Amino acid sequence: MTPRVPDANTPGEHDAPRTLAQIRRARAVRWSAYGALAIVFAIVCVFLSDWQFSRNAERSVQLDLVASNYEEAPVPLADVIGADGAFAPSDEWRPVTLRGEYVHDDQVLVRNRAHGGSSAYEVLEPFRLDDGRVLIVDRGWLPPGRTQPLPDAIPAPPAGPVEVEVRLRPSEPLPPSGRSAPEGQVPTIHLPAVAEVTGTDTITSAYGMLVSEDVEAERAFTPDPPSADPGPHLSYAIQWILFALMGFIFIGYVIRSEIRHSREDAADAAAAAAGNPAGAPETATPTTRSLPNMRRQKGRRDRDSVDEDAILDANER
Repeated sequence: MTPRVPDANTPGEHDAPRTLAQIRRARAVRWSAYGALAIVFAIVCVFLSDWQFSRNAERSVQLDLVASNYEEAPVPLADVIGADGAFAPSDEWRPVTLRGEYVHDDQVLVRNRAHGGSSAYEVLEPFRLDDGRVLIVDRGWLPPGRTQPLPDAIPAPPAGPVEVEVRLRPSEPLPPSGRSAPEGQVPTIHLPAVAEVTGTDTITSAYGMLVSEDVEAERAFTPDPPSADPGPHLSYAIQWILFALMGFIFIGYVIRSEIRHSREDAADAAAAAAGNPAGAPETATPTTRSLPNMRRQKGRRDRDSVDEDAILDANER
């Protein structure tokens, strides 16, 4: 006859019985660990929710700038960027007019720009103003060539004096990855890096996105207007708050389930002790089944519940 392997949660013959106080203490420790886990999870969720709220606020500021500045009447560049070259963040997207001429042979390409569903190029041209200052003008984007990465053809800016309307954008940061670009190209519109490539003393606080030129000339594709979509940040922030609440609800459900199972075990043990005196045959009725058979039918109970049942049985006898 093959001996039955004791269940891992069932006290063995050599296991010392635990008192009711010990069982309850172990259960309190376990539930405290559950609660601590829920609190840590909630703190993480609150942190992520606050981060999404911050991103939503930043996006709202960007949308307000677009709404207030994008369709404004253009003003001379000197009214926005003075002789000190300072550019206020509140002036982003403001249209300005430039008078002067493009600096030929100093063209720069910005690589890996998302346009037209591919990694396109943006064409930067230095523009020398009548007052001698130089502003970088983004004349649009071009797709990669058919047989090579570079564009098949790059439109040349108009020659001679020209009046240009642009919308001002701030200088971009260098890529955090530290990636570089081939000669004559830059990885981002980081204006100090552009100035190094062009070799001209340019304004490094802002550049202009081309709107129009008063001289007919071929140009690259015009970028799409900025999106008015606020993004999913607010909904993500609310979702993280709900996740934090769900963590507490789940831990409460686990604790409540343990309490219910413990009460069911105690009730079954009491019914078995009252309805199955020593030597009486077992029946299929649930209230008269022996405690070992009930345990095998119910499956694996936790160690604390089994020990508590044994103590209650001994007290009732």
